[in-house]
Amino acid sequence: MSTADNVVDIRAADGRTIRCFDPAGREPLGTVAVDGPEAVRAAIARARAAQIGWAETDFAKRRAVLRRMIDHLLQHGPELVDIVVRDAGKTRENALVGEIWPVLEKLRWTIAKGEKWLRPEPVSSGVLVHKRARLEFHPLGVIGAIIPWNYPLQNILNPLVPALMAGNAIVIKPSEWVAWSAARVVEIAKSALVAEGQSPELVQLVQGYGETGQALIEGGIDGLVFIGSVANGQRVLTAAARALIPTVLELGGKDPLIVCDDAHLEQAAHAAMAGCFINAGQNCVACERILVFDQVYDQFAELVGGLARGLVQGDPKQGVVDVGAMVTPLQLGIVERLVQDAVAKGARVLAGGSRVMSEHGDFFAPTVLADVTPEMDIMRQETFGPVMLLCRVRDEHEAVAIANGTEFALGSAVFSKDHARARRIASRLHAGMTAINDFGGVTYMAQDLTFGGVKASGFGRMNGRDGLRSFCNVKAVLDDRLPLHFPSKVFPNKPGDFDRMLGVVRLIYGRGIKQRVSAVLELLRGRKEPRS
Repeated sequence: MSTADNVVDIRAADGRTIRCFDPAGREPLGTVAVDGPEAVRAAIARARAAQIGWAETDFAKRRAVLRRMIDHLLQHGPELVDIVVRDAGKTRENALVGEIWPVLEKLRWTIAKGEKWLRPEPVSSGVLVHKRARLEFHPLGVIGAIIPWNYPLQNILNPLVPALMAGNAIVIKPSEWVAWSAARVVEIAKSALVAEGQSPELVQLVQGYGETGQALIEGGIDGLVFIGSVANGQRVLTAAARALIPTVLELGGKDPLIVCDDAHLEQAAHAAMAGCFINAGQNCVACERILVFDQVYDQFAELVGGLARGLVQGDPKQGVVDVGAMVTPLQLGIVERLVQDAVAKGARVLAGGSRVMSEHGDFFAPTVLADVTPEMDIMRQETFGPVMLLCRVRDEHEAVAIANGTEFALGSAVFSKDHARARRIASRLHAGMTAINDFGGVTYMAQDLTFGGVKASGFGRMNGRDGLRSFCNVKAVLDDRLPLHFPSKVFPNKPGDFDRMLGVVRLIYGRGIKQRVSAVLELLRGRKEPRS
């Protein structure tokens, strides 16, 4: 640990190990070995060998593995909560409700509906009435997953569950900031596979820094999921493009929450509190910008300011707290800089506003800033910390303009008692997800919905039918409707063929009686023309 600013240095001098610390108390947790390129390639090879047999298993066997994972999570829930709390500094409540519960819901949904969305799907064969058409969903092979530090359990299991259900193997590279807990989380899946007589090599864990992630992308994987910052996502996408790897990117967010003048203010205030302070604001779908109509702005600001000042912050291992520590000292520095810049430019501090308990760990006080304007850096850059920004707006048109005025477009929320009005505003928001009269992050718990963003928030989808199929090669298949075998002769070209085909095209796609009669005449003319 560096003595300067109490900042933890997790990289060992030789670069071969990760030094793990508890961010809420800075106690050392141990060390984790770094996997170099050769070790990463070996992990991919083991996963590929195991995937060959797994791809041939039926859905019943895959569901059995997922059920075992549910059993494990329920049986070992308190132990897993304690591990997550120590590695990420979050509250016990968030580790349970924000990590284990969403994974259980993903497992429940996948068990119930995974087969439905992975079975071959009949589709129309269009004008080819003598044929049948279908879409088939085949596993890609070996999936790579490079994931961040804010949800050390959920981030691992989130791609793992659909990858396995779709018949893939997976190699996971977690953030070095939560390396200590990763092996225990991966064991949830490995033990379930073993219990059902399947190979635990289907799930591989590689640990390290950016070099390890680079080796994973270049190691021969067949698909990639990346969750992280925009800058890192751009670097990952560049490397993935060189290898032509299909990629799902879930990047940053700057989610707006719009409070209309007819909103239920207490409902909106508590949703904003959840959206800003759950997991110390370290959420891609955090409500980072609260856009409040002028008529209710002062009342709303007083309400959330008082609620924020009443939050209890501290080390979750020492007792019940509302807000824990931040995972990395680097992110803590970003939050501090953005808040100080906003205050210098005229923002008012209604609660918090600074680091706290620096002698113990990496804490930033739950903060509410009022009178924030769209020009401030904190309204344009991802904060990813326990900070609520209040911005006054005149009406829905200004609210939508400000909401859409950043490079991010992940989640969003609208509060109004007029449902038609709320839906109208929601339809104008640039976002991958919108919740009406609730915190936008709750969309994750409706697993039939997709999860993902547009613009700089990434592309591709997780969750739901489309998220499950993103782990598949969607194969188009055309076969015979009836066992009739006759040649579809294209060659040789004969006189009249052009007129006949022109007549067919116009007969099928023409509009009105006149065009169709003309098409029939062209067909007849083509039949009469002799071959030279």
